[in-house]
Amino acid sequence: MINRRKFLRSTAATGLMLAAPGLAAPAIAQGRKIKLGYVSPQTGPLAGFAESDNYNIEAFLASSVGKNFEVIVKDSQSNPNRAADVAKELILSDEVNLMLVASTPETTNPVSGVCESEGIPVLSTVAPWQPWFIGQQANPRDPSSWQPFEFAFHYFWGMEDVIAVYTAMWDQLQTDKSVGGLFPNDADGNAWGDPETGLKPGLAERGYALTNPGSFQNLSDDFSAQINAFKAANTDIITGVLIPPDFTTFWNQLRQQGMQPKAVTVAKALLFPQSVEALGEAGNNLSSEVWWTPNHPFSSSVTGQSSAELAADFTAKTGRPWTQPIGFVHSLFEVAADVMGRAEDPSDGELVADAIAATDMECVVGPIAWNGKGVPPFAAKNVCKTPLTGGQWRIKDDGGYDLVIVENGAAPEIPTGGKMEALN
Repeated sequence: MINRRKFLRSTAATGLMLAAPGLAAPAIAQGRKIKLGYVSPQTGPLAGFAESDNYNIEAFLASSVGKNFEVIVKDSQSNPNRAADVAKELILSDEVNLMLVASTPETTNPVSGVCESEGIPVLSTVAPWQPWFIGQQANPRDPSSWQPFEFAFHYFWGMEDVIAVYTAMWDQLQTDKSVGGLFPNDADGNAWGDPETGLKPGLAERGYALTNPGSFQNLSDDFSAQINAFKAANTDIITGVLIPPDFTTFWNQLRQQGMQPKAVTVAKALLFPQSVEALGEAGNNLSSEVWWTPNHPFSSSVTGQSSAELAADFTAKTGRPWTQPIGFVHSLFEVAADVMGRAEDPSDGELVADAIAATDMECVVGPIAWNGKGVPPFAAKNVCKTPLTGGQWRIKDDGGYDLVIVENGAAPEIPTGGKMEALN
């Protein structure tokens, strides 16, 4: 297959590039800025993930290293088809040198897939690595057939990490270890709910039984079937991976029906302060995984800011409380700057991919290195894992919520702020 990158390389090598009308010489050779494409869900039900995008991009471009780059931003609109379309625009029309993509498989997967097929290097984050990697395989049910990618690279945590964090939080409570799962019919939900590669086997190994009533469509307005199934199984823990509007609907209906679990630990929907604040006092002690906070002991390689300084600067400039994606979106541009500074030719996608694979750096979310540590061999070349902890939302005396880390067993360098508490 001849993709855009291979075509440009072959025509440049034969001299045909100069004679072909409409094809410019590589931008870097002309002294132009390095073009970064960036795709994220800035609108739609996943827009909370992109709240810090403008802040992070402006801070990067204002930095000393940022002057060498141009950032072209596209909105996936929380839609996988749209994500693929804008990725193609960035490659074919804007001719970006490196693609950056963040926030849930609905955006990271289609963008990474397009980049892989077009031979354009891409850095991806803010999606568990299994939905990102396994979801793009020709036969996702057959691990023996899985193939690594040549141009797509991802860093975040995995299902094995979230299982360890969740169960360590629940182990702090007196429960019957009966868990109800909420898994929508999307890339995240299908991965988390998979009976072989999702939460179920890992929970069972730790003594927890999972009840999965089956998948449902995003933006559902009736969770009676799930609630009835949880009641029948006497579940006292609820977990899952939901978009924020769906969790609000589910949580209101659960409370209306009088069900009182001891723990509700949900990914995606409970990551953002605005999502929890919308629940009023009913958000107290809801819990989720925690990937980044102002207390993380890491600093930016671009601005020199500590995690605390980065979060404080975001609040000072936006008037909004810190949010977890700040650190990871910032880190995308850190890694991009590091990679493009080491690439022998930033306009050559294969050389940029080689530079990504050789990355070994510290950034505001911790160490980033595609060295295979802690990752199964089939994904080692393309996946780097980052630290994961667990936290609960606690109402502050003066209003609003704090996210308190209550579990750090796999990342002791990140301090805890309290113990897990049962829901009232």
